[in-house]
Amino acid sequence: MNAFLEVRSVAKAFGGNQVLRDVSLQIAAGEIVGLLGPNGSGKSTLLNVITGFTPADAGEVEFDGTAIERLDAHRIVRTGMARTFQLPSMPSRMSVMEVAMAASTAHHGVWDTWLFTRGARQAEREARDRAEQLLAELLLTPVRDLPASALSGGQKKLLGIVCALMARPRMLLLDEPTAGVHPNLRRDIVTALQRLNAAGMTLVIVEHDMHFIREVCTRCVVLDRGEIVASCRPDALASNERVLQAYLGAAARPSTSALEAA
Repeated sequence: MNAFLEVRSVAKAFGGNQVLRDVSLQIAAGEIVGLLGPNGSGKSTLLNVITGFTPADAGEVEFDGTAIERLDAHRIVRTGMARTFQLPSMPSRMSVMEVAMAASTAHHGVWDTWLFTRGARQAEREARDRAEQLLAELLLTPVRDLPASALSGGQKKLLGIVCALMARPRMLLLDEPTAGVHPNLRRDIVTALQRLNAAGMTLVIVEHDMHFIREVCTRCVVLDRGEIVASCRPDALASNERVLQAYLGAAARPSTSALEAA
């Protein structure tokens, strides 16, 4: 595998709690990888380490040939990697369109906003066009002028994806994009992610919904107690002994339906 993202021997502890233990993985360009594991297995911490929100205690992270483990989060975005959050918090005094535009400003730099130059005006027009396009693609145009905080949970997650895409990333990492989302909006999220991947986007998705994983992902990486215990296709999860032990305990001999329930 030619690695687009490579994580090597990453470790992270919070006090006496060792959350990640010698984690190594590779992700190729164009993959849709599900990052799975029971609660407390280290999934969100690994996502935070990769994207620069949490410094690792040890190990290396390389994205498209560039070492990024020492970069701040905003500098990692500039390399072509963006992320969403499990519980996106939206400002109450900004509209959906304004939030999308602010995401673009964060990417291009605040000086272009403050200095009223010809280049800044052009950048603003391009950002607005980009925001309009993404809001339309993710079905948020009807609410573009509403306060972002007034959106439903599912719409906030769609707006989080819009904000991440304003940076024009080549890899997108998502933290539980369908958790608590209405089934109708869940379908919209699935469709949007499949369309992004078809256009060349590499995706890494933390998710608990096994139906979503089978529908969207091409490969699954499973964490348990801070260690990777499996890397396999979604249809192989239910027959993988290490995965079954991670979710249901070493003594369990569960059925496929039991794993789905987990």
